[in-house]
Amino acid sequence: MGIMKISHVSLSVLDIEACTHHYEMVLGMRITHRDAAGRVFMKCWDEWDKYSLILTPSDRAGLNHIAYKVEHDADLDVLGKRLRDAGVSTEMIAAEAIPFCGRALGFRLPSGQLMYLVAQKECVGREVGALNPDPWPDSRRGAGAQWLDHCLLLGELNPELGINRVVDTSELLIGALDFHMSERMMYGPDASVLGGAFMFRGAKPHDIAIFGAATSGFHHMAFYLEDWNAVLHAADIMGKNRVNVESPPNRHGVTRGLTIYFFDPSGIRNETFGGLGYAAYPDMPVISWTPETAERAYFFHTLKPLESFATVYSPVF
Repeated sequence: MGIMKISHVSLSVLDIEACTHHYEMVLGMRITHRDAAGRVFMKCWDEWDKYSLILTPSDRAGLNHIAYKVEHDADLDVLGKRLRDAGVSTEMIAAEAIPFCGRALGFRLPSGQLMYLVAQKECVGREVGALNPDPWPDSRRGAGAQWLDHCLLLGELNPELGINRVVDTSELLIGALDFHMSERMMYGPDASVLGGAFMFRGAKPHDIAIFGAATSGFHHMAFYLEDWNAVLHAADIMGKNRVNVESPPNRHGVTRGLTIYFFDPSGIRNETFGGLGYAAYPDMPVISWTPETAERAYFFHTLKPLESFATVYSPVF
């Protein structure tokens, strides 16, 4: 019962063809549908649902919504009641309002992003099939991203005014949607302010993360790669395609992920996230990081702060 995984991210982009090329040739996704409105639907080779990314042509770039998939259609009713009991307004939208999906439960997180829960989505299968499959498809290209792994959201954090959307959002995810916290970033002179929360529903370190910022925003979405060699190959692909790389191959202390941060042609941050890091379970003690270890938590190899990482992000609509 409940949320299983991230379903998709819907973005507005400035140049639909440039962004489509980026997600095809750099990340290695493939187009599964184009609609009359010019939207492009894409998936990774190791995903079975119709898409995990929607690109919408627009005169502004940012996040339209994120969606997570639940196990049963009835879960939408149960989770909807829990959200309303927690004081959150919800809307149940009809099947196909989100293309190729059944009905969906929509609501705003305390951090400001529009989130949908869906139970039914058209299944098109992995590119390797489900009968005696090879480990990877011959059609694999670019970085060969296997699946959309997680996203990181930003919410307003102003302790002096008593505002902490990291706390508000993480508490809602835990209390109403049965997420668990794997790691947390603590700030302030006595490390008492929750400034970052990594949340999971499955067995990997995070399915969603929430960090504090000046305002609501979308920090990045991450695509899974198998290991360090795949991350280095992705860096070669980015160099070949003249991608705007923010942080070259590195390791996170938090989650232990192998990472590259970079931007698509509309300036929306992407991440390639290599390796599962560790297995996360509900009885695991929460890992805490204190202010003096922040650089080590983010960039374990270089131990250097990256100004753009804390100041550059996309708006939410």
